[in-house]
Amino acid sequence: MSHLKKVEIYTDGACSKNPGPGGWACVLLYNEHRKDMYGSCADTTNNRMELTAAIMGLKALNESCSVTLYTDSAYLCNAINQGWLANWSSNGWKTAAKKEVENQDLWKEFSEQMSRHNLTMCKVKGHSDNELNIVCDKLAKKGVSECK
Repeated sequence: MSHLKKVEIYTDGACSKNPGPGGWACVLLYNEHRKDMYGSCADTTNNRMELTAAIMGLKALNESCSVTLYTDSAYLCNAINQGWLANWSSNGWKTAAKKEVENQDLWKEFSEQMSRHNLTMCKVKGHSDNELNIVCDKLAKKGVSECK
């Protein structure tokens, strides 16, 4: 897999009231190329927007890539890095407490997109000095404002 293109994706989600109007954003980087994307949803949650941002970033890639995905969402990062997603999938989309996994539709879509790539998840501190996380935060909030 060393011949795969190396892509970085920064993501963020935002929600007003939670649940309420939401926005998602991602910034894709490949060599000197950069693509900013964002969107909105009228009635959603912050976690759904965080997941949507990651899904949309991965879907934007036309071929299998080596992807480093940066998120300030512990929910998203831990689901991958701590094996929650794999466990949910193998347990029929039930949590360890035998409850239905929330946001199953998006987790299934994320899992499908993730399987196309060599993915590394990285947690960044939200609202700090990470320039591209700040860009994503502003774009996600723009999505929220356009939705209201």
